[in-house]
Amino acid sequence: MNPEITRMAHSLYQWLWQHEFWLPPGITWEDMQESEDIQYPQPRDLLLSIPFALLLVALRRAFERAVALPLGSRLGVKDKQRPKAQPNPVLEAFYSRHCKNPEEAELLRLATRSELAPRTVERWFRRRRNADRACLSAKFCEACWRFLFYIISFSTGLAVLHDKPWFWDHRECWTGYPQQPLQPSLFWYYMLELSFYWSLVFTLPFDVKRKDFKEQIVHHAATIFLISFSYCANYIRIGTLVLVIHDASDCFLEPTKIFNYMKWKKTCDSLFIIFSAVFLISRLLVYPYTVLYNTYYYSMEIFQPFFGYYFVNALLVILQLLHVFWSCLIIRMVYKFILHGTMEKDMRSDTEESDKDEEKEQVREKEQNGLSHFGSLPSSPCRQRNGSEALGSRAQLPNGHHKGR
Repeated sequence: MNPEITRMAHSLYQWLWQHEFWLPPGITWEDMQESEDIQYPQPRDLLLSIPFALLLVALRRAFERAVALPLGSRLGVKDKQRPKAQPNPVLEAFYSRHCKNPEEAELLRLATRSELAPRTVERWFRRRRNADRACLSAKFCEACWRFLFYIISFSTGLAVLHDKPWFWDHRECWTGYPQQPLQPSLFWYYMLELSFYWSLVFTLPFDVKRKDFKEQIVHHAATIFLISFSYCANYIRIGTLVLVIHDASDCFLEPTKIFNYMKWKKTCDSLFIIFSAVFLISRLLVYPYTVLYNTYYYSMEIFQPFFGYYFVNALLVILQLLHVFWSCLIIRMVYKFILHGTMEKDMRSDTEESDKDEEKEQVREKEQNGLSHFGSLPSSPCRQRNGSEALGSRAQLPNGHHKGR
């Protein structure tokens, strides 16, 4: 390797790991040295989350194929048959490189280039967009996997934290900080959560796309940074509280989706109300007091502000802003639920476009050609679009003549 590059990398490493960034005033990395009896978090431990994340991805694929997909089939989760868009190089090139939902002027230009009717081009783009959307079975499998993980992680968090003093007295998060020994149970709990969020990042291009896709990216990035930084700076205690609070509501979100895909409306609606209550209470009440107030005020009783203090609080505030964003969506859904008595579709979902417009177009074309589909109905004084008398008022004989009624 080039000596200059090696020197630059070494300088960057020394600058990044200055104790002023990571530790309170008066504490250096020498004070965080491990011994036979005491172990502290080491940044190199975070590298273990990458192979663990890949293992979770493999487990997810195996679970979806061997368990979730057959389970969904038994429970009646079936994919809707979608009309396929006919191969067209001109339209496919525009769809891939420029826009998936062209404006009317672009549709007209594409119709001219591809020698198709504008309505045919519009229908092609509608079908092509639907082809890219996740099918119902894929959504069901994803929800099953996440439900399984959140149940495991939330149960693990409660099992790890129920006998810890800081779980009940939040000031204990800072007793002896930063020289707080790392317990094996806390280490594996952290690795489990960090590996899961890395696995979500790895599968992000293949997961179900929702309307809050950008917010999900910000959430995953902030969570990974928060977990990683809190581990390196030994914010383990406050980090475990953040993790268990987030998992509490997610345990109800995923089964709500599952029953929605199964079309069990009453069960889905009931779980949605429970999820909404748990989410709003945990994210808008418990989280601000247990975490934000704790890190902002209680920590000052132990040490003076430093870079790590501001950085971790900034990440926690970003999470809270995302909580407010999702809470607004949930409150809006609850409002519609109260008005209509049933849960609306998830506003985060990318709703499939219907082909009803195609049916209307076909009916309109038949009417214009004088082949009204109303001919099979009982006679009535209905009128065609051009104002002429409908076929229902005269009976057509096999020889082509008409007999008045």
